[in-house]
Parts: sequence; C-alpha cells; structure tokens
Amino acid sequence: MAQIDYYFATLSPYTYLAGLRLEEIAAKHGATINYKPLDIVALFGRTGGVPPKDRHISRIEYRTQEMQRQSKKLSMAFNLQPAHWPTNAAPSSYAIIAAIQDESGDVGQLVHSFVRACWAEEKDIAQDDVIRACLADAGFSPDLADSGLLLGAETYTANLEEAVERGVFGAPFYITEDDQRFWGQDRLDDLDRHLAGLKG
Repeated sequence: MAQIDYYFATLSPYTYLAGLRLEEIAAKHGATINYKPLDIVALFGRTGGVPPKDRHISRIEYRTQEMQRQSKKLSMAFNLQPAHWPTNAAPSSYAIIAAIQDESGDVGQLVHSFVRACWAEEKDIAQDDVIRACLADAGFSPDLADSGLLLGAETYTANLEEAVERGVFGAPFYITEDDQRFWGQDRLDDLDRHLAGLKG
C-alpha cells in the first residue's frame, strides 16, 4: 500500500484550499495518509523562508491575488483577512494528533474543519469550543481536546524536526514513499499522476 506523508499547518490558507482532494486521491490509489501537523512559522525560520507579513510587498500582493484566484477556481468560500489569523496553531494541532491516535473519526475531515473554520468561518481555532466542535463534526469525541497534550507537544515538535530533515519548506507538502516531494495544493494533480505510475 502506498504511503503519503502529509505535512501541513492548521493556519495555512493553502492547506485549506487543498480541501479534501488529498483524501480523494489516496482513496483512488489505495494509499495511506500519514498526517503530520507542524509549526509553519518555525519551519520558515529553519528553511530560509519568511513569514507572510515580513515578505516584500511584491510577494504579499501576488499571494493575495493568487489566494483569491485559487478560491474562485475551486468554488471555496474564503476570507482574505480572517478575523482570527494568525492565532496559536498548537491546540488544534494537538487535537489532530490525539485524533490520529484515537482512530474513531475522520482525520482528513478534522484537518479540513480546522482550516475551514479559520479561513471561511471567522473562528479562532485556538479556542476550546471551536476545537471541540471541529472534533465532533469529524466524528471524534470533543473530549480529545483535553487528552494527550504531552504527546501532542512532543509529536508537534518531532514533526517539525522530521520535516526539516526531509526537505519540507512549506505547507501543504506531500512526500511519497519513494521520496518524491510535492509542495502546494496546486501540485495535487501531479501527486495523483505519480501514484498512478507507482502502480504500474
């Protein structure tokens, strides 16, 4: 069975714009997704990147146009300046890590619930009530928001270290078992074709 290591950030607009297409591609090819939430700001600092607010104005303006184009292309609701961004991504990431261990719901749906809450629903994904609602919507117990916090913190840190070692520098980022790397939601079609080739 093919494996896809999926590095993402719950604050990333492009993780939101990926929607559930990765999950659809994985199902199509019988692949397993290994979800790896990480601290995107720390990743930028470790890999030569710059947080959006500190980029040159030309990059900021292009990013703004591109996010609007992509959301329209995908017919996805999108707030260009969400009320609660940036916020603390750790609590939502810890909840995802707890959900991965729990296995009772849909992790892909949970990830999308968080990024949708941030980028389309004007919700603060650092808040306990929002985290609990996202967990419930994805079929998990809301009480996972309070469990495994130490494991969550350790895994969140480990995911960052692993990402740096494996050449990840942005989100979303997908790595296949043969170390082919795909950066960005606009590379999902390429990932799809690559997985088809692996099946021969």
